[in-house]
Amino acid sequence: MVSLPVHNQAGAQVGTYEFDLNEIAAGVNKQLLHDVVVMYEASKRVGTARSRSRGEIVGSTKKLYKQKGTGRARMGPKRSPIRRGGGHAFAKVPKDWSYRLPRKAIQLATRMALLSKFQDDQVTLVDSWNVSEPKTKVVVNALKALKVSDRTCLLAIEAHSPVLVKSARNIQEVSVSTASDLNAYDLLHQRQLVLTKGALDQLRKLDGSAEKAPQ
Repeated sequence: MVSLPVHNQAGAQVGTYEFDLNEIAAGVNKQLLHDVVVMYEASKRVGTARSRSRGEIVGSTKKLYKQKGTGRARMGPKRSPIRRGGGHAFAKVPKDWSYRLPRKAIQLATRMALLSKFQDDQVTLVDSWNVSEPKTKVVVNALKALKVSDRTCLLAIEAHSPVLVKSARNIQEVSVSTASDLNAYDLLHQRQLVLTKGALDQLRKLDGSAEKAPQ
């Protein structure tokens, strides 16, 4: 059983939140977390590198000069890879680097990443986010009051809030996500997790069925 202090946006403690960490996951498997993070990183690779083969070079396929009798080294067409401007011998082609691990493994990794945040004391619990209009200053002041403005932060909320997203998008190394959209990559990528009570309630019930890949 763990007891977490609950703060408001002004940084004052307004209560506590108690729950059993075993509700999230039984433990942390570092190898599984590594495999899932590598999967997400591979999916982010663009894979658009491309070069032209000798067959794609514009020009004649005729030999530049005859094979014998010139006193020069034998030479093929201008498209040859050994000539400047020729095609590549092993040309690069666009490649899709993405792959997917089993769904249950990804879901379990998400819960393990969340558990690691609690174990490493990298979770700040707030009662709610009250942002009436898009103002970056409101979020900046709240993070300073919560004493997490000096590190990368992931703000996890229970439902999508366009106003909060607009207020936080100009703050470097701060991102916003709903509880249902959290994944292992997002949780491990940011050092501090700022979590609302409503989002934590959802995560305790989350079975991983809503897990999504990062954009």
